[in-house]
Amino acid sequence: MKLFASLLIAAALAAPVFSAHASEPAAKAAKPDLVKGEATYTAVCAACHGADGNSGSPANPKLAQQHPEYLVKQLQEFKSGKRANAIMSGMSAALSEDDMKNIAAWVGSKTAKAGFAKDKELVALGERIYRGGIADRQIPACAGCHTPNGAGIPSQYPRLSGQHAEYSAAQLTGFRDGVRKNNLQMTQVAAKLNDREIKAVADYVAGLR
Repeated sequence: MKLFASLLIAAALAAPVFSAHASEPAAKAAKPDLVKGEATYTAVCAACHGADGNSGSPANPKLAQQHPEYLVKQLQEFKSGKRANAIMSGMSAALSEDDMKNIAAWVGSKTAKAGFAKDKELVALGERIYRGGIADRQIPACAGCHTPNGAGIPSQYPRLSGQHAEYSAAQLTGFRDGVRKNNLQMTQVAAKLNDREIKAVADYVAGLR
């Protein structure tokens, strides 16, 4: 009986220890390394996207202040081929997951420079579509996902505010024409837009603040 009682006491004392180990939270993912991110960005990305993520070329998107989660997703999809782009596929091929996260965190922390619209007539049409959509053709308002000021929603919808109009137009056209295939929602929206409407929305987005 004494032996049995001793075993029960030992089991009772041991139980909380096992319980504590079982409830320990999983190790947190390592935080992005901004120093490494800047170094890799400078070596790999800056020539096309600008030293601080504010690309000077209309063909290359501004990356400054973009949501890091969105940038990582795009890099992953360039690397896997889900998003087709010969230049970016080559650039992303050698990047590890940590490289992508570090780059995205660093360039996302930079401040985006304001852009501007160029065509008064087009920008008025672009504003109507961006803010209200086109009801009779079941085209939703862009602001519903990308927010009224174009800031987007982290990890879901990218920042559009101030982006080069030429780049935005190229992406909408790519979605519409089936060239860019990594977002079904955008493919369905862009499929209903004509060239003038695409140009108008892109021009309006360039001047958003």
